[in-house]
Amino acid sequence: MLTGFKNFIMKGNVVDLAVAVVMGAAFSSVVTSIVQGLLTPLIGRLFSAKGVEEMQWEGFMYGSVISSIISFLLVAASIYFVVVLPMNHMIGLRNRKLGINKDVKEEAAEDPQIALLTEIRDSLQNRAL
Repeated sequence: MLTGFKNFIMKGNVVDLAVAVVMGAAFSSVVTSIVQGLLTPLIGRLFSAKGVEEMQWEGFMYGSVISSIISFLLVAASIYFVVVLPMNHMIGLRNRKLGINKDVKEEAAEDPQIALLTEIRDSLQNRAL
């Protein structure tokens, strides 16, 4: 029972997920600080308000929605450019170094047996018509 638990914990996906949750929480507070401390007052001044949250039109508080959208876009962009893009690059470098090719269809088309079987299949389909 403990061996199964140990194997579960030691899987790469579980560890990666735990690291991602912790890093996401820490990074979220940094981005929230930047949005609330710098960007919100700057955008508010452009529209003659103290902050984006105070922007309203006939009682509708659209400023808080704009602030949330800006925060979401900044978090998403930062995660993409700081985490996803570099990881994809490193995975690509590793795959090239190990000779791993993800394009299996291209390899299958080069196989003469597959090409012959495809030709036979097409020939049989044309006779049936």
